[in-house]
Order: sequence, then C-alpha cells, then structure tokens
Amino acid sequence: MGIGSLPMSLDGETNAVYEAGATTFAARTGRPDPERPAALAAVASDGPILDLGCGPGWHLPLLGPAAIGLDPARAMLAEARSTTRATHPLVQGHAGALPVRPRSLGGVWASRSLQHIDAVRLPRALAELHRALPVGAPLAATLFAGEGSGVSGDESDLPGRRFTFWEPAHLMSLVEGAGFEDISCDPPPDSLRSPDSPQERWAQIHLTTRARSLPDTVGPGMRLLVCGLNPSLHAADAGVGYAGPGNRFWPALVAAGLCDEGSVADPWRLLDRGDIGMTDLVKRATPRAAELTTAEHRAGLVRLERLCTVLAPEAVIVVGLAGWRAAIDRRAQPGWQRRRLGPSPVYLMPSTSGLNAATSLATLVDHLRAVTDPPPRP
Repeated sequence: MGIGSLPMSLDGETNAVYEAGATTFAARTGRPDPERPAALAAVASDGPILDLGCGPGWHLPLLGPAAIGLDPARAMLAEARSTTRATHPLVQGHAGALPVRPRSLGGVWASRSLQHIDAVRLPRALAELHRALPVGAPLAATLFAGEGSGVSGDESDLPGRRFTFWEPAHLMSLVEGAGFEDISCDPPPDSLRSPDSPQERWAQIHLTTRARSLPDTVGPGMRLLVCGLNPSLHAADAGVGYAGPGNRFWPALVAAGLCDEGSVADPWRLLDRGDIGMTDLVKRATPRAAELTTAEHRAGLVRLERLCTVLAPEAVIVVGLAGWRAAIDRRAQPGWQRRRLGPSPVYLMPSTSGLNAATSLATLVDHLRAVTDPPPRP
C-alpha cells in the first residue's frame, strides 16, 4: 500500500514522517496507562481486538493475546514487532479501508490515530469501524480536543504531522452518525496534555458500542445529502437504507436520473460516483418510524446541522414529512424550506415507504428532480 493511496485516513506527508521517525517516536513515547485498554478488553465481543494505528505496539499486550496491530507505516510495524516479539499479528493498513471481514472484530482501540484524519473524512473512517464490528462490540478512541487543524512544528519530536482537533460535542455527533450508541467524550484531567501542543487536551471516546443501525455514508463535496427519518430494523441488518421490499426510494432515484442501476442499494458507490450522501434524522432503528419521539427528532436535527456545518452539502433532501414537522414546523409542506441546516438549503419530500400509498412513484420522482433545481434565495 503506497503513501499516495491513503487519502481517506492519513495524508502522505504525515505517514512519511512516521516512516522516517518511527525509532525516535518509539524511544520517546512513554509506556501507556493500562486501565483504559484493559477496560475495553474486558467487554470486547468474540473476535480479535484491533489496535488501530498501533505505532510501536505498546498497547497490544494490554489488549489481550488475540489483539491485532494495524498501522499504515511499515517502520512503525517493525517497531511493534520488536516490542511484542512477534506474538501479535501486525498488518499494514489504514482506517479508511480496513482489511477485515464485516463484523469480524471483537473491539477497536484507536489511541491517537484518528486525530490524523481530516474532519470531512472522519465519518468514512468511523463507518469502516461500524462495518468491522458486530452489534454491541466496543470502540475506544483518543483524539485531540480543540478546534481546527494544525501541523506539528520544529519543537515536536516529529515535525510535519497533521492533526485535527475536535470539540467533544461535534465529535460525539459524528460517532453517533456512524452508528454507535452510549457515547461519552470527556476531556481528560489537566495532567494529560498533548506532547506536541501543551495547550491542547485529549478528547476520549469511552467504550461506545456498535449499534444496530446504519452509518452515515457522507464525505466532502456532496451535491446532495439524502436524510431519511430513521433506519428500519430490516435496513440496519441489511446494511443499506431504504432496503425494505416495498420501499420506492431506489427506483425513484434511478428514474430521477440521480443514480444509475449499478449504484442501486450501494450507498458508498452512490457517494463516490454520484456525489450523493446518505444519513438519517434519528439513528435508532425501529420496526416503525411512529415509535420515535419528538425529543429524538429534535436531537437528531442538532446532529444533522452539525454534520452539514462540517461537510456543507450543496443541498439536503429530507425524505418523510414527520420528522421535519416534529422538529421544526408542524405545518411544513413538501418543497424548499425556509430553514437551512448550516449553509445547506433543505428540500422536504414525502416518504418513499410503501406504506405511503397516497404518494405515487411519479410524484416521488418529481420531488427528487426538483431538488436539482437551484433553491430560492434566502
């Protein structure tokens, strides 16, 4: 895997710094506190625990005998091989395309690795973790707390590394959007400071678990973000939205010219080839959307607005009237809405569910085509 093939997780320049400075990094990195990795190992599901961005391998013995180390830098894997004395499998790879089968891991430990991913690309890496974990499996992560991004300077042991800093509420929103639940994110005690920027603190995700839900399929440069109400249980288990046999979303998308037949029911292909992302107002999967509460709708709108603020899609189309009416305007009608989400205009259309028999397929197609027209000026 070449440096140039890492755009979704680690930029080439940062990876090159780690390749050149692995020995220095291993020598100057302190031994870890065993408490947090041991806590994750204690609640892991069946399957190996992945040490994502394992670096010199200090955490691997703390994660149990079945732990696997993964890092994009070959030199770091060589350091880890020396640390673990080859007792743990070591794999070259990155967060954007994990070389593991779906639902095959027992847990993921990501200590100071996800912080190298750009804010607009972190959702995709988190979605990969969702894919690799079974329902109920834990994830623990440590990133930098703060705002914006930066590059380590000459005062650092390894200058030239790029970092993204996270405000905890925004980070938690992205983790929730990736299909995780029971999320908490606390800045650590003042004694735990970043070695590269003493003004910054760590942001720690504490043992969140993979939910029976769908991850957002989103990224930079989206011309359209499709927002459903919430996943059905059938869709959550199938791994794709609008998967019910009576749902007309995918046929309507094709008929509207927004999706080719090859991208049907493949949200990542839809994003990569059509610049169309997918999310849900509420991430909790239910047999029927009527089970959702007004509080869930309103909390979901806050998360959706944060997502749009980070990714700035050209337009958002909300599929289904109930959620928008519950959260924003109980009298809202289909069409462009006055309320924007971040910088993005919002179009509201009827549900594509087969239960909404009053709305024809032709009408659904018309709504999807309408969203390609420029919205009215605010």
